[in-house]
Amino acid sequence: MLMNCDNFRDMGGIKTHDGHVLKKKKIIRSGKLSNLNDDDVVFLEKYGLKHDVDFRSMSERKNEPDRIPASVRYHFAPVFPVDETRSGNDKWESRRNYYVDEQAAFKDMLDAYNDIVLQDCSKKAYREFFDVLLANDKDDESVLFHCSAGKDRTGMGAVYLLTVLGVDETVIRADYLASNKYLRGQQKKEEVRALQKGEIFAKNIFNLGSVSEHYLDCALGTMNREYGSIGEYLEKELKLSANEQEDLRKIYLK
Repeated sequence: MLMNCDNFRDMGGIKTHDGHVLKKKKIIRSGKLSNLNDDDVVFLEKYGLKHDVDFRSMSERKNEPDRIPASVRYHFAPVFPVDETRSGNDKWESRRNYYVDEQAAFKDMLDAYNDIVLQDCSKKAYREFFDVLLANDKDDESVLFHCSAGKDRTGMGAVYLLTVLGVDETVIRADYLASNKYLRGQQKKEEVRALQKGEIFAKNIFNLGSVSEHYLDCALGTMNREYGSIGEYLEKELKLSANEQEDLRKIYLK
């Protein structure tokens, strides 16, 4: 296990609705990799990591570049031109409405999840993600995908993948919401700091630093409204063909 990376988890072991199971050491999700020490880098190399998909913005990447083994291929696939989820920096401290409107950050997050679905750059990023997944067809070789906290941009990448693999929505939701458990330590630190600026501000920071079923429902609702379903979205907007979806099931399920 990585000692200096938040929200790191092998997705192996998740079950599909028809009894298959995701293979271990094939697909990993996490937060940023900029704080890894030498032991962490060695761990990833021994784990079989071959591809690193970075969903962060250019500024996040520049300020906190990934530390990965030299043998790993790095893929820069920014979901947003700038970090709409505000997981990668502290610029939220200058937002005046965060001090007076306790729903301000919640509304910002709903907007971000709507943009994740609709923006062309987001579609391009997730299509690149699936291209990497499709190329990762050798046993015991893995793909890691991440953003800053590993909860929103990474969370939606996991939602898309698990949907393709045939995982029930209740299980997909549980995997998505598990970020709150994995990030709880970091959330507590941010809450203590935020409370110094008032309870309303702290409430907004909590909403920025956590995931919510409301956020996921916003994204799914946008897909249902604009495209008919998440399945139609994956096929029409991410151009994921039936053959490619079947290939993904062959690569990642047992």
